[in-house]
Amino acid sequence: MLSWAIFLPTLGAALVMAVPRERAALLRWLALLASLATLAVVVRLFLAFDPGSAQMQFVERRAWVPALGIAYLVGVDGISLLLVCLTAIIFPVALLSSWGPIQEKVKEFTVAMLILETATLGTFLSLDLVLFYVFWEAVLIPMYFLIGIWGGSNRTYAAVKFILYTMAASVLMLVAIVALYLAAAPPGSRTFDLLALQEAAIPLGLARWLFAAFTLAFAVKVPVWPLHTWLPDAHVEAPTAGSVILAAILLKLGTYGFLRFSLGLFPEAAAAAAPLMLALALVGIVYGGAVSWAQPDLKRLVAFSSVSHLGFVTLGIFAFTTEALQGALLQMVNHGISTGGLFLIVGVLYDRLHSRQMADYGGVAALMPRFAAIFVLVLLSSAALPATNGFVGEFLILLGVFRRSPAAAAVAVSGVILSVIYLLWAYQKVMQGPLVARGQDRLVDVGARETLLFVPLILLIFWIGIYPSPLLRRSEASVRAAVDRIEKRMTATVGQSRSEAGGVESSGDAP
Repeated sequence: MLSWAIFLPTLGAALVMAVPRERAALLRWLALLASLATLAVVVRLFLAFDPGSAQMQFVERRAWVPALGIAYLVGVDGISLLLVCLTAIIFPVALLSSWGPIQEKVKEFTVAMLILETATLGTFLSLDLVLFYVFWEAVLIPMYFLIGIWGGSNRTYAAVKFILYTMAASVLMLVAIVALYLAAAPPGSRTFDLLALQEAAIPLGLARWLFAAFTLAFAVKVPVWPLHTWLPDAHVEAPTAGSVILAAILLKLGTYGFLRFSLGLFPEAAAAAAPLMLALALVGIVYGGAVSWAQPDLKRLVAFSSVSHLGFVTLGIFAFTTEALQGALLQMVNHGISTGGLFLIVGVLYDRLHSRQMADYGGVAALMPRFAAIFVLVLLSSAALPATNGFVGEFLILLGVFRRSPAAAAVAVSGVILSVIYLLWAYQKVMQGPLVARGQDRLVDVGARETLLFVPLILLIFWIGIYPSPLLRRSEASVRAAVDRIEKRMTATVGQSRSEAGGVESSGDAP
């Protein structure tokens, strides 16, 4: 099932490439059907998943480069399952959102989107470090073209900045992967198998350097403050579908990397670095909220809000409690739904007036009442109103962080308050007040296609907000296993340190 999920979009891309570029409607339908077929496989995977097991399920292993211990190895657990489901839901929505705005090079656009879906699913499902790195880097190529070809007026700068930031950090991760491979086992038994490497004994000094290399690559992708400067440019210049994918899916590759690799491979080093990561997350929460409030550009406001919201996710991951980790994982899904919806909202407005400046709008709700209702629902989800998905994730994170540090939880709450302020302020500027927009005749309410974009997102907002149990139940065993493993390794390290200290003291007392 996993290989079908990964490569069905690629098969769709191959079909699209065989169709003449003049048949734009057929190209769009083929891409959408390929993405919906992938969603059908993932739904079956979700239903067949055993929620009581913390083990990898549906594992597929094929020798790739046996001499070096490299394999095609994929599997899914409760951590990756939710992100795979999010990916399979968001891509059809993003493809459908492009039917109106993308009128040039439709064939190339749909191929890039489908290949991007394969690369993203492969990244979440890979259990071999080389395979993971191949998919991780493959994500950059279609995203670079999506920004650089179909983006805004400053698209070349944004695309180059995006790829330079992410690729430079990824090279350090590649070096760390090779170093881990060489240090984890003697020649003849070396492997890139993630599950085997998690049990390897790595000297603490080396583990800290490797942790730093992996975590830097993931922190740039998240992005963690102060490595976030590429994000607003990429979001603002990307087409609407590209912004939706970037915010909803690609940023989660970084937080998934924290959880799967930084904590999974180097728990002792992660514990030592936790105070720094928590501090950076808190700065990102407050900074992202404050800067969002200062933005006159609606799309840039939504982009900076991701710095704040993903600061919450990072905070939950490095709190090392079950509640916080489950909340962080759920909040990755929630952020994808709510922020993806906000970028779709910006896209609807931009399609009509070709402006992102809030000063160019005002009183839009009077002309677009259905759109105003959708805007409110997505806004309340992003602001974490009770009964919406955002509330469940942020509540679990704050609950888990409070157990570790009440002061950190108190600072994080300010991010919730700021999100309410800047989101309601943006809604007031754009949707309420007197009609100030030029070309008011173009402010036509959303039609059937645009309404359909928001229907699955709104259903998920209230389903997760009211009944999150199916998601929490499937992730709980894997999250508990991750926390137990960190605690066990930390206990063993402390015991070893005390034993060594006692040995030194005893030898010092000898005559």
